[in-house]
Amino acid sequence: MNRPFLYLTLLGFALIVRCNVNKDTINPSVVITKVERKVDISSHLVKSASSLTVENTGKSGIKSFLYAIEPSLQKYLSFIGASIKDDDNKLTVSKTAVDGHGDKEFWRINLPSSLAAGKSLQVDVDSVYAHALSPFPTKIKQSEKQLVVFTGNIFLYSPYKITSQTTTVNLASSSIESYSKSPKPVSQSEKTVTYGPYEAREPFTEAELRVHAENNNPFLTVTHLERVIELSHWGNIAVEENIQMRHSGADLNGPFSRYDYQRTQDAGASIKSFKTVLPSSAKDVYYRDEIGNISTSHLKELDDMVEVELRPRFPLFGGWKTQYLLGYNVPSYQYLYNQGNQYALKMRFVDHIFDDVVIDEMTVKIILPEGAKNTKLVTPFSVKKDKNTLHYTYLDTVGRPVIVAHKTNLVDAHIQDFELWYTFDKYLLLQEPLLVVGAFYLLFLCVIIYVRLDFSITKDEAKESKMRVASILEEVQSLQDKRSALYQSFDDAVNKFKSTKDATNFTNSRKKIDGDYKLLTQQIQGLQSQLKNEGADAAEKVGELQRLDTQHKDLIAVAIQYSEKLVNNKMTRQAYIDQEKANNTKREELLQKMESVRASL
Repeated sequence: MNRPFLYLTLLGFALIVRCNVNKDTINPSVVITKVERKVDISSHLVKSASSLTVENTGKSGIKSFLYAIEPSLQKYLSFIGASIKDDDNKLTVSKTAVDGHGDKEFWRINLPSSLAAGKSLQVDVDSVYAHALSPFPTKIKQSEKQLVVFTGNIFLYSPYKITSQTTTVNLASSSIESYSKSPKPVSQSEKTVTYGPYEAREPFTEAELRVHAENNNPFLTVTHLERVIELSHWGNIAVEENIQMRHSGADLNGPFSRYDYQRTQDAGASIKSFKTVLPSSAKDVYYRDEIGNISTSHLKELDDMVEVELRPRFPLFGGWKTQYLLGYNVPSYQYLYNQGNQYALKMRFVDHIFDDVVIDEMTVKIILPEGAKNTKLVTPFSVKKDKNTLHYTYLDTVGRPVIVAHKTNLVDAHIQDFELWYTFDKYLLLQEPLLVVGAFYLLFLCVIIYVRLDFSITKDEAKESKMRVASILEEVQSLQDKRSALYQSFDDAVNKFKSTKDATNFTNSRKKIDGDYKLLTQQIQGLQSQLKNEGADAAEKVGELQRLDTQHKDLIAVAIQYSEKLVNNKMTRQAYIDQEKANNTKREELLQKMESVRASL
C-alpha cells in the first residue's frame, strides 16, 4: 500500500539508550535533594523506580547528570530509561565511564534543556534487572512454597550527595523469612518493607539490603528466541517464533505426582499456562512443537489485540524446559510503507510473549522479497548485526535477502519498533507469475511433442491390429446401445397406438423408427466386415449379436401385429394379453443374451 514518503519521517525512532562509551567527570555542583526509590521484587524481575530531585548548586547550567548502578546488580541490568516527571518524553540515556571509577558502571542522563544554577528538576529513572532474585533453598518439593533472596543496596548508589532518601521494597507475599533491619528507621507492613527516610548521605554510600521472602510467581525465562519475519509484497507478512523456555525458579526436588497436582488448587511456583499477546490483525495462528499441533490453547480476539492462552503439554516446575513454535500472519499494509522504489518496514523487534518476560538470547531474521537491496536496519537499542544471508523458497532464482540481528538480556521494556529500509524495483513483482506461466508453457509443449513422437524402431503390425479391433468393437458397442434405445421407441409407439387408435400416426412413427434401425444395423454389418478383414475372433460374436437382434426384431413385428388385431377388434383383450405376455418373455431372454454378447466384446 503506497503512502506519502514524508510520513516515514514521523515514524523515526528516538534512541533512548546508546551504548557508546564516553568519558565524563562527576560534577560536584550537582546535589540530589530528594530520592524516592521503589524496588519491586514481586515478580521474577527486579524493577527499580527512582524519583530524583536534581539541584544545580553551581554557578553555570548543567545539561546532564550521572546515574550509577550498584555493583551487586551491574551484571543483571537489562534496561534503563529516564523521563521528566509528568512528561511522556523520554530522556536520552547513554553508557559512560568516569575517570578514577573504572570499576563502576555509569549512565549519563541528558536533560531536555540546560538546568540553570540554583534550579532543580525532578527526574524519574526506571531500571529492570533479570535473574537478580535467587531461589533459597535452591530445591523444593512439589508441595512446598518458593522462597527467594534479593540482595542490593538500601541507599541509592549515587556519585552525588543525597540530602534525603527513602527506599521501599514491594514483595510478592506478606510471608517474609527475614529482611535487613538496619540502619534505622525500618518498617514492615504486609507486602512492603520501607527504609528511611535517611538524611545527608555521602556519594556511593552502601548498606546491604537483603530480603528473604516467599515468591510463587512464575519464574519463566525464554532461554532462546528465534523470530522470523517473512515479508511478501503480495500483501502478507508471516511471523514465526521458535521459543525455548525454562522455569528458572527453585528446582523440583523429588518425583512429580500428577494426582497431587490435579488435586491441589494452588499450583505453587509451577506454570500451567501463560498468555501471549499478538497484533489485532493476526490471523491463521498456530501453536505446535516437535510432536505436532498443541490443542491446549485458546484464542480471544479483542479490539486492540489477539490474546492467546498457551498451555504446554506438561506443567513447568523449577529446572523444567519446553520448546514450541508460534506463528501467524498479518497484512503488510499495516507495517510496510513506500514511495516509488523506496520501502520501509516498521514492526516490533520483540513482541509480548508473557508478562514480565525475560529473554536471555534472541535472534531476529527478516526475510525480504527477492530483489530487495540497499538495506538499512534501525533499532531503538543496540543489537549485534550479522552478515546478510539468503533464503530460498519456491519460484526463487537468486534467493531472498535475510537480515539477521542478535540481542541478549531483553525484558518487556524492549518491546519497541525497528525500521528496515530497502529499495525494490516494482517490475520484479512480475517475476513469479511469469515463471509460473513459463513453466506451464514448457510442460504443455513437452507433452505435445512427446505424444506425437514414435520411438519404435519398426512397426508392430499385431499391436496396431489389436488397436484397430479395439476401436471397431468400441464403435459396435456404441451402435448397439443406440439400437437398443430403438427397441423402447417401438414399444412406446405401440402403446400410443393402442391408446389413440391413430393408425396413420402409428404408421409414420414406425417408418421413422424402422429407417433408423435399418441404418444402425447396416453400420454394424460394415464393422463386422472390417473385423473379418482383421482376422479377429470378435467378428463371430458380432455376427451372433446380429442374429439375436434379428430374432428380437421379429418378435417386435409380432407384437405390432397383435396390437393391430386388438385395435381392429380381431382379437379379444384376454387373448392379446396372453399372447403379449409370452412375446415379452421371449424378448427378455433375447435381450439378456444380447447384453451378454455385447459385454464380451
